[in-house]
Amino acid sequence: MERIKLFDKTFKTFIPYEKIEKTIDTVADQVNADFEGCTDIPILLCVLNGSIMFTAELMKRLRFNCEVVSIKLSSYSGTSSTGQVRQVMGLTADITGRRIIIVEDIVDSGNTIMELQKILAEKGAASSCICTMLLKPDSCRKDLHPEYIAMEIPNDFIVGFGLDYNELGRNFKDIYILDPEAQDFPETETKQ
Repeated sequence: MERIKLFDKTFKTFIPYEKIEKTIDTVADQVNADFEGCTDIPILLCVLNGSIMFTAELMKRLRFNCEVVSIKLSSYSGTSSTGQVRQVMGLTADITGRRIIIVEDIVDSGNTIMELQKILAEKGAASSCICTMLLKPDSCRKDLHPEYIAMEIPNDFIVGFGLDYNELGRNFKDIYILDPEAQDFPETETKQ
């Protein structure tokens, strides 16, 4: 089992890239079934920075015209949510009257996605739906029903494939889970 060390935390492989790819194939098929042949041009809203990798992989599999727009929101500090959502960077395009597919890396508490849907409505979006790579149903405290879910996972802290621990770890293609039993493994096994 591969381990990585980020700052003071050690993580072990949780979801290998091959499994991530298969789940993205499945969720892309679902999105295509609903949007293929549409005459408008929906917007894929990449929620920075976490969903960059998921957005890129999803886009490659879509069979309809779409535009990519970004926004950056933040609610995390270290390994836990602050409960407060702040807009770090606004929308990169006008979304008035457009259908939005929110592409999110993970939905856990639901605070960020609820705030984002409010922002989109205020900016004049015709509609919005949620496409998330990961859903933590045990930690979601909002009445949310994402239309597209690649995977459901337990309420554990994870990194990799766009997800970070204080901005590190996004670049790994696998997803890793916190490994509390191996916080002091030899430095030779680390991956920086």
